[in-house]
Amino acid sequence: MDLLSDVIAAMRVGRPHYARTERCAPWAVRHRPFAGAGFHLVLEGRSWLIPPDGSPIELQAGDVAFLPHGSAHSVTGDPAVPVADLPSSPLADPHQDDQPDGAGAGFRTVMLCGAYLMDRARPHPLLREFPELVHLPARLGQHSSLRAATELLATELAEPRLGSDALLPALLDAMLLYVMRAWLDERPRHDATTGWTAALHDPAIHAALQGIHGAPHRPWTVEELGALAGLSRAAFARRFTTLVGQPPLSYLTWWRMTTAARLLRNYDAPLKTVANRVGYTSEFAFSTAFKREHGLTPGAYRRQLTSADPDTTDADRRVNGSGERMRPEH
Repeated sequence: MDLLSDVIAAMRVGRPHYARTERCAPWAVRHRPFAGAGFHLVLEGRSWLIPPDGSPIELQAGDVAFLPHGSAHSVTGDPAVPVADLPSSPLADPHQDDQPDGAGAGFRTVMLCGAYLMDRARPHPLLREFPELVHLPARLGQHSSLRAATELLATELAEPRLGSDALLPALLDAMLLYVMRAWLDERPRHDATTGWTAALHDPAIHAALQGIHGAPHRPWTVEELGALAGLSRAAFARRFTTLVGQPPLSYLTWWRMTTAARLLRNYDAPLKTVANRVGYTSEFAFSTAFKREHGLTPGAYRRQLTSADPDTTDADRRVNGSGERMRPEH
């Protein structure tokens, strides 16, 4: 089980949004905060990203700026230009006016802006370790997979063809993973002595996490997880708690309830099937555990999601963003 993919799948909600913009200096726009993660990719020219607290960061062609927490920020062709408010957040209206008020006839900048809606009610600890802004410059020979994904995105946006509507969301999802992978690869391991980044680089704890994520329905014990890690029960429990931030069985319960929320959100399977998928043979026990974590019973949670998005069809709930259908328990 790929832990990074699992984390993203549990938090992602809906389809990614994107917009390709072309602007001529001078221009400046402000992006409001939103419940998700976003990025800016410079395809041609240059721009500056201005965080709420900090100095402007110059973005050259090929640079990626990733905002994992959806923080407010500004993007401009000149950091000295006054910033204009956007009429709406990038998630609410990604295809907004490409040429904001005040744009001139100076140098041209072409950008791709993307946004991913996240379930902020239960953010995964790994995402919390990311800084407010990740800047990945386009260095020669660095992050070749990310560069390939950005080139494919740019081509599909510039020259849409048959299949582009299916390709673009898939490429945007791939880009999210490549960006996060690049940050994890670049972060010096000695800077992360605790937390999820350190846990992913610790072979013993990584093995235990793979066991939990790969089979959350199993009635794991600390001894069994310690055996996966190749450690004694006491040594494993200490190391896991230090790195992950909670004891092994507490994290197991947290992950089960996070997985259950994703299944309820993405599928219309019976509650008994969802309960079985996360290790509960009793619907009552599952409902009690779920309510303790989420504040709602599983049925109320699902009804709340449906009423909040009346356009969601049964087919939408049967198929998640990757096209996977909920398989019944056997």
